[in-house]
Amino acid sequence: MALPKGALRLNQLVISRRFNQFTSRAGVRSLSDHVSSRPVPPSAPETAGDHLIYTQEHFALKESLRKIIDQEINPHVDQWEAEGTFPAHKIFKILGSAGFLGVNKPVEYGGLGLDFSYSVAVSEELGNIRCGGIPMAIGVQTDMATPALARFGSAELKEEFLLPSILGDKVACLGVSEVGAGSDVSSILTKAVRKGDEYVINGGKMWTTNGTQADWICLLANTSDAAPHRNKSLICLPMTLPGVHIARKIDKLGMWSSDTAEVFFDDVRVPCKNIIGQEGMGFTYQMLQFQEERLWAVANIVTMMDNIIQETIQYTRQRKIFKQPVLYHQSVNFRLAELQTEVELLRSLLYRATALYIKGNDVTKLASMAKLKGGRLAREVGDSCLQYWGGMGFTSDVLVSRFYRDSRLLSIGGGADEVMLGIICKYMDTLPKK
Repeated sequence: MALPKGALRLNQLVISRRFNQFTSRAGVRSLSDHVSSRPVPPSAPETAGDHLIYTQEHFALKESLRKIIDQEINPHVDQWEAEGTFPAHKIFKILGSAGFLGVNKPVEYGGLGLDFSYSVAVSEELGNIRCGGIPMAIGVQTDMATPALARFGSAELKEEFLLPSILGDKVACLGVSEVGAGSDVSSILTKAVRKGDEYVINGGKMWTTNGTQADWICLLANTSDAAPHRNKSLICLPMTLPGVHIARKIDKLGMWSSDTAEVFFDDVRVPCKNIIGQEGMGFTYQMLQFQEERLWAVANIVTMMDNIIQETIQYTRQRKIFKQPVLYHQSVNFRLAELQTEVELLRSLLYRATALYIKGNDVTKLASMAKLKGGRLAREVGDSCLQYWGGMGFTSDVLVSRFYRDSRLLSIGGGADEVMLGIICKYMDTLPKK
């Protein structure tokens, strides 16, 4: 299967630069090379030699993606936010043709075959989109609905669902949460009963990102009456099958440009071969997907917080109160310094978890810590920065108010803060003994 031209060019660039990465870093730099005589803003461009886990290839990837964001996405964000949706098929095709929907997916299915650190780099760059909804929709496609398929799916399933998702020809969504089962994944009720060589599926899914536009859903359903952690399977299900009903598009507090659906399944028949990996392993596969999903979300929010802090600095430097810029009041500049410090600490945790993950380590605890901190810090950044914008911060005309709305989801979606705390406590062995 031939790669799209954009992906092929990017992959060739990655390979050639990787070949020379050690020679390009030859020599030891002096202390003066590391220390600048003037303060450098957090958004200052880094180089491969400065970065903990990124190389020249990562920065080439980010630079190419930034051009697409600036040309194809950001000019239209305000319109898509007002309309409550964005053209997912169009945008995904642009991203897929350039190789950005499968950077860590197999080359034989259109991906670039790189490690997860490249997905983190992509997520960081997507944080420069001027809203939260579109990055989230892209993240569902790349790091929520497809990791288990890429890792455990059959060749036939990958050809039918993974390949077109990576190329941007199909939009994917993830069906896990239900009305009575959000963060408690083991409590889902959607059932898939085997009848011959088919599953007959009944139930419903809630808060389904991309749901109104998706071509297929990675569906978690109960396929047996075994214990809750052993009776679930992931199934690739086309959204055009008879019995699939989009009940409604959900009106949300934030993430306006991302469509979110409630979906029902009424005697939907799907071939048994559409199951990902082994029957009964769906819960385990989903938990593995959550590691990547949570790290991806943290990478995305870190860039957004950088941007919000920097725009707040620029605004408060211009806006005056009591005959001096708002920024020059110590309570303001000290608070912004505190927030930027917290962002840098979160970034370090993200990079450490990513470095361990690409070496094959279980980073569930670190990913949970990062997501917990990311959600809470985003609320602090949004609330504090919005305050310094005064009345303008209470309008929909500025990015900070959009961030305030959008970022609230991070403490809820993909596992609520309280669930993250429970996971961390489990790894710390501090939970009550049963």
